[in-house]
Amino acid sequence: MEVRVFGPDHDLHSGVFGGSVLNPAQALCELIAGMHDKQGHVTLSGFYDKVRLIDDNERAELARIPIDDKYFLDSTGAPALYGEAGFTTIERLGARPTLEVNGLLSGFIGEGAKTVLPAWAMAKISTRLVPDQQPDEVYEQMHQYLETHAPEEIRWTLTPMHGGPASISDRNSPYIQALAKALEAVWHKPPVFKREGGSVPVVSQFQQILGVESVNTGFSMPDDNMHSPNEKLHLPTWYRGIDTFIHFFFNLAE
Repeated sequence: MEVRVFGPDHDLHSGVFGGSVLNPAQALCELIAGMHDKQGHVTLSGFYDKVRLIDDNERAELARIPIDDKYFLDSTGAPALYGEAGFTTIERLGARPTLEVNGLLSGFIGEGAKTVLPAWAMAKISTRLVPDQQPDEVYEQMHQYLETHAPEEIRWTLTPMHGGPASISDRNSPYIQALAKALEAVWHKPPVFKREGGSVPVVSQFQQILGVESVNTGFSMPDDNMHSPNEKLHLPTWYRGIDTFIHFFFNLAE
């Protein structure tokens, strides 16, 4: 989604007009800050109403993933981890929904100083949805949040940019089990089932439109820098992936 906040009809001198009109950048920052509480929960009304809870079996499965918090600190360079209270980092990464600010723009952002009170401010915002949330419903929740909390001194617009529902597969389906058996045959150890925050909207369309189960696996490494500079693939893992699919298709045939 894209949120735009408007104040005066043109940029103003912050020394001459500061204190007479609400700064759109300040208004937008306050609105964004209010979208989370101090426990890391998203505050949009109804945001969690359809979120599928993690049962004990899946929580135990996620706990098998051999990645600890130190790994995330080392791989991100962040001084500390952050997220919704009551869940582990692994659980928050895929099984819980999020709301993130992807970009901010307002006023003078060049080198040096310019005492400007900007006419408008903009933010790009995305939400990672989980089963059974729907993009259209979350858009309406954001719209209602802005209607409720936006001050009367500004105008605002909310534009939907792109959306796709989450998908989830039955771990006990014969197709998933065929893949699990194939992975174990190649890697000589049982695979770990996990949730993934990266989106592939066509997967849910296969499930909804075609009515067939979807099987998802990846052969990239956590440090392959997806969507980042120096994106790469670890070739030994990639070749094992080829072998895995050969086993998978034979398992399906059986």
